[in-house]
Amino acid sequence: MGDLVPFGKKWRTGANANTKISFSTDVVIDGKTLNKGTYAIYTIPNKNSWEVIFYKDANNWGLPKNWDETKVALKTKVHVRSLPDFLETFRISFDDLADMNSCLLSIAWENTLVPVRIQVPTEKIALESIEKIMAGPSANDYFGAASYYYDIGKSKKQALEWVNKAIDMEPEAFWMLRKKSMIQADLGDKKGAIKTAKKSLALAEKAGNMDYVKMNKEAIAMWKK
Repeated sequence: MGDLVPFGKKWRTGANANTKISFSTDVVIDGKTLNKGTYAIYTIPNKNSWEVIFYKDANNWGLPKNWDETKVALKTKVHVRSLPDFLETFRISFDDLADMNSCLLSIAWENTLVPVRIQVPTEKIALESIEKIMAGPSANDYFGAASYYYDIGKSKKQALEWVNKAIDMEPEAFWMLRKKSMIQADLGDKKGAIKTAKKSLALAEKAGNMDYVKMNKEAIAMWKK
């Protein structure tokens, strides 16, 4: 540090292609929100502190040829710590997972440690997930389960029960009605399948989805034979 990696200049923070980091949710760094997404990690090393930069364009080979300040999503200044033992190989790791709401992104090499505190909204995410589960399955949950059972040929009666629950919650979902008609036909109820397909056809026409219009018309003609 300060030799091979000079002080005061932007560094790719590694070698060759960008070192990337991805977040599936928004996080907070140094009191500032960083939106979910993938970023390149660039740094400006100095003896006592580093600037750590999260850059929106993560597809560069090393530093961008033309640095664009508008692509800097977040920049933070981090004080350097000393490592007690010499670290031969450059390393980036996640450490200090003592609680569920934050961690350290640790950049380390030789006797230098640069710890970036990342805070995550664990409690908010967990509570939203709990509330959703406790509220019961959604129409999409029922439809997904019905589609899976139908596709693998497991229990078409169970698939029909689930798709009916999905349609009760979203009665104008023509794609769900299409799936119900297919399940009914496979169960031998072609009369019911045609009736359901006609509902799906009318709703698909209303929505302007010609793919489902075509599929329903073809299925009705086939089941009438």
